[in-house]
Amino acid sequence: MSPADDYTALASSPASAAILTALVTSGPQSRVSLARKLGLSSAAVTKSARPLIDAGYLSELDATERTGPGAGRPASPLTVRADREFFVGVKLTGDELIGVVCDLTAKIRAVAHRPLPSAAVDDVLAEITALTGELLDGPDDYRGRTRRLGLAVSGDVDRASGLVRYSPFLRWHNVLLGKLAAAATGLVVTVENDVKALTTAEHWFGEGAGADSFALVTVGQGIGCGLVVNGRPVSGSHGVAGEIGHLSVDAAGPDCHCGGRGCVEAIAGTSAIVAAAGTGGIDDAVARARAGDPTVTAVFARAGEAIGLGIAAVANLVGPAHIVVSGEGLSAYDLFEPHIRAGFERQAFGAAADCPLSIRPLPFEEWARGAAAVSIQSRLVPLG
Repeated sequence: MSPADDYTALASSPASAAILTALVTSGPQSRVSLARKLGLSSAAVTKSARPLIDAGYLSELDATERTGPGAGRPASPLTVRADREFFVGVKLTGDELIGVVCDLTAKIRAVAHRPLPSAAVDDVLAEITALTGELLDGPDDYRGRTRRLGLAVSGDVDRASGLVRYSPFLRWHNVLLGKLAAAATGLVVTVENDVKALTTAEHWFGEGAGADSFALVTVGQGIGCGLVVNGRPVSGSHGVAGEIGHLSVDAAGPDCHCGGRGCVEAIAGTSAIVAAAGTGGIDDAVARARAGDPTVTAVFARAGEAIGLGIAAVANLVGPAHIVVSGEGLSAYDLFEPHIRAGFERQAFGAAADCPLSIRPLPFEEWARGAAAVSIQSRLVPLG
């Protein structure tokens, strides 16, 4: 079966796409359960699932469940054949690429890292191509079943066009990364903001799976936030919804690279903490704070308060049922936590203060998995 035929099998029917998405994100289910969940008839589920079974994306498990009281023949649950297709995901940082190969259920099958010699677009494209080749042509030979690449980049990204409008850590402006990477790799490329990509992975495959509303806040070099409302990710008309890193929480605070002043990121981002602490790097700042240096301890306290105020703004405006806090900056979370919670509780309005905050440290491989998850989502729901 040709790639074009495979694509038709996935995208030609909204019911087929809904069935496959439900199975990818929630695991094996009977036709009766799928019909109930998706508002379809059992006959419609059977008809819509058939092309996916024929194309090798679904299979039937041994019959284990009866369809109802008095029913004679037990149902055969449908399940995804996770290795039917693979997806590459790459997280771009200012100095490194982190790449993964994931199957249809976003399980990581291979991991590779590659340093960036520079942030010049041509150099980054060359390294993306080399990293993709390393992942796909390894001992497991994923290339034959891989047609899609997801790229996760910090900053202002237009997913629909693959345009990186602005990425502060790469110092890019208006780079058509999707088009350039597709030409370089020969793959179908999806480009997304890194926090939104991580949010997609958490919404489809992680702690937010099945949640009607939640928020993911990331702490590190940047301060980001991904939002899910009414079961759907929120991007806004300009694709920058959830940018709490550029929410001003102190009108007299430090200038931010975005042009604003007193932004959460200008106070609590890794570079901001290092600059305010006067240390050689974040590890030194953490060590000095844990040793009781009052100046550095105060820097972390101020940063934690700024993050808490930003999270409270999310809770007040959106009202998520759950907020997950993550990111590479969580290695210092013990220094942030009481101040994050104090800032959040002071600023959150009414019942919004009851919103649970949970901590989930995630390495950069999980951010790359987020890029792959966005690619999976684009494959299953092309307009999603």
